[in-house]
Amino acid sequence: MNKKITAIVLAAGQGKRMNIPVAKQFLILRERPVLYYSLKSFQDSLVDEIIIVTGKEQLEYCREHIVAPYPFSKVQAVIEGGKERYDSVFKALEYTTKSDYVLIHDGARPFITIEMINHIINEVKSVGACIFGTPVKDTIKVVDNDGFIKKTPDRSTLWAAQTPQAFDYLDIKRAYEKYYEDRNPNKNTITDDAMVYQEYIKKRVKIIQGDYTNIKLTTKEDIQLADKILENQTYA
Repeated sequence: MNKKITAIVLAAGQGKRMNIPVAKQFLILRERPVLYYSLKSFQDSLVDEIIIVTGKEQLEYCREHIVAPYPFSKVQAVIEGGKERYDSVFKALEYTTKSDYVLIHDGARPFITIEMINHIINEVKSVGACIFGTPVKDTIKVVDNDGFIKKTPDRSTLWAAQTPQAFDYLDIKRAYEKYYEDRNPNKNTITDDAMVYQEYIKKRVKIIQGDYTNIKLTTKEDIQLADKILENQTYA
């Protein structure tokens, strides 16, 4: 029996760290919006449906200028997100009621490939939860509040997390439900979906090799790097 795969694409960023008036996922890279590139890969992958989550003020823009001009037939809805990233994820999980597995992806990561998406789909069916990541190249320092080094963790154990992150749908939805039931104020230190899953479901998450080009556009320098990456990739 075929399993339904839903991709949740988060596109509610404001571009604050870039100090720009346009949301970074809507910036133009080589004549197409940033969001186009990841949507194109999901469209051409084994994913069955795509749910885009964006800000209230961006809903119509996203529908008219991101979805409508391109053949994104798998986009089933563009929905309003929440105040924080985790609120947006939970809204999408509530909207998506009949999925077996979900892939949660940051729309500001334009260079996820079809091959990577299909690979993580096959993996999540086997292990229940997995994410992409890349081994850290630099030596990492843990510092105290005054900026002094406390320790240097073993670099061989460190990976930089990426998206998409893939989960059994019922498990990740229950994890988020428990997250909202939790009254611990420290819960807001959680920064990605894998952390929610591990903390509230208490199951393991497998990390699989991602790609160093699967960058998240955060600074203006990232936009320059993205343009260079596109020089070596072809998008129809």
